[in-house]
Amino acid sequence: MVNTSYEKKSMGRKKLWSEDMQARFPEGTFEQIDAVLEDGETRTDFVRIAVEMELQKREKAKKRRS
Repeated sequence: MVNTSYEKKSMGRKKLWSEDMQARFPEGTFEQIDAVLEDGETRTDFVRIAVEMELQKREKAKKRRS
């Protein structure tokens, strides 16, 4: 049976990384990151994890102050 419907069907998966930001770091930062990366981990993965951990830490501290 042929689908004659013109409904828009979603294709693929939901975009995981929809926000983009460019940041500058002091010289040597990338070498430090590379030295501590785990197997299969990229610098981008490292930065995402670091940001998420810092956000959780600050949100927790903010709740304690309230």
